[in-house]
Amino acid sequence: MPRSKSFHDIFIDELHDAYDAEKQLIKALPKLARAAKSEELRTAFEEHLTETQGQVTRLEEVFASLKEKPRGKHCDGIAGIIEEGKSLLEEDIDESAIDACLIAAGQRAEHYEIAAYGSLIAWARAMEHTEAADLLEETLEEEKAADEKLTTLAEGGINEKAAHEGEEDQEDKGENEAESPSRGKASSSRRASTAKKGARKG
Repeated sequence: MPRSKSFHDIFIDELHDAYDAEKQLIKALPKLARAAKSEELRTAFEEHLTETQGQVTRLEEVFASLKEKPRGKHCDGIAGIIEEGKSLLEEDIDESAIDACLIAAGQRAEHYEIAAYGSLIAWARAMEHTEAADLLEETLEEEKAADEKLTTLAEGGINEKAAHEGEEDQEDKGENEAESPSRGKASSSRRASTAKKGARKG
């Protein structure tokens, strides 16, 4: 019968999970950057890609401090978030709303990572893995900063632009729909008038 996993074993498993999550995000972030309409948002994604690459290296330092091999364990959580983002990019979305949607997708990933690293740091400190905890703390601060940057961009005009232009589109659509029946009635009236004239001539 296999032995039960210890707290340390679970901690290592979660580090493997985080390692895989960062590797997945390295592949996903360039797609978000390419899809962004705002130059600032594109830059934010590109800068966080560079940070994420550094976070992978930092996790390898964490594994070294624990005398463990750096390897990944498939992170289902981040995979699901990335898949949602991918599905979003495949939808027919108004151009004004794309950046707002990209920010939401990016922040879902950040919040997942903030929660994961928060737990890893608490566990590392409880087991007195001080070096590992300090390294993980650096990454946590980067994730929080990235999340705050996305919030700033959203509140700095991206969400308002999406909402404002979306309202204008709805108003235009409503006006077009309102005009259509009138045009239809006018055409019917003209046809009826023509028919009457033809009947009188006959």
